[in-house]
Amino acid sequence: MTDRGVSVILPTYNEAGNIVALVRAVGDAIPPDWDYEILVVDDNSPDGTFAAVQSACAGDPHVVALLRTEDRGFAKSIRAGIERAKFDRVVIMDSDFTHDPVEIPRLMHIGEIYDIVSGSRFCAGGRMEDVAHYLTSMIYNWVLRLVLRTQVQDNLGGFFTARRSALLKLPLDEIFYGYGDYYFRLLHYAQWKRMTIVEIPAAYMLRTAGKSKSNPLRMIMNYSIAAIRLRAAISRESRD
Repeated sequence: MTDRGVSVILPTYNEAGNIVALVRAVGDAIPPDWDYEILVVDDNSPDGTFAAVQSACAGDPHVVALLRTEDRGFAKSIRAGIERAKFDRVVIMDSDFTHDPVEIPRLMHIGEIYDIVSGSRFCAGGRMEDVAHYLTSMIYNWVLRLVLRTQVQDNLGGFFTARRSALLKLPLDEIFYGYGDYYFRLLHYAQWKRMTIVEIPAAYMLRTAGKSKSNPLRMIMNYSIAAIRLRAAISRESRD
C-alpha cells in the first residue's frame, strides 16, 4: 500500500442527482501530493446512480464504481468500501453533499496523528445548515452520550477518516449493520481497542439534490434500540 494515498468511500442509494458533481468535488479536494481513489459503493439504486458514475467517469483511473445487489444496506456498503480500498488511509462521507469535500484535507492532515478523526457538528466551530435537524441531532446526541457514557460529542456524524488497517482489526460484524447507528458502535469498539480518536469542527451542509431516505421517528427508535443493546454489551465487557 502507498503511504501517501487515500481511498474516499461514498455509499450511495438514489443519488444520481448528486454523485457525479460530488466525485469531481472530492477529486479536486485531495491534496496534490496524495494519490487517491474514489469508491462509489452503490446499493443497486433504481434511479441509475451506478450507471451515472460509469458513464461520467469512464476512463478515470481514480474512480471505482461498485454495484451491490445482495445483502444491501448503508453500513454494509461502507464496510464493503473499506474492505475493497487499496490505500490504508480511508475517508468515509455521505453522498448528498451534506459532508463538504473541502473538509477532506484537514481530516487527512490531523489523521497523520490520530487513528480516527471525526468531523463534528457539535464541538466548538462545528455547525449544520439545517437548523431543525441540528437541534434534534444535538439533543439526541446528549441522550446517546448519557446512555453510552462517552465523551464523543457527535456520535452520528459519519464523516471521518481512519487507517484501514486499524478498522479491519475491529469486530466488523458487530459494527456494520443498520444505518447511522453503525457509527456509534464503531467509535465504541475503536475506543475499546484503544485507538486514538479526535473530533474536529465541520460544517454539515444542505442536500443539493434528491430526497433524504431517512425517517426521523423510525431512526430515533432504531438508534435507541441499538444504543441500549450496545450499552448492554458494554456492561458485559466490563464484567468479563
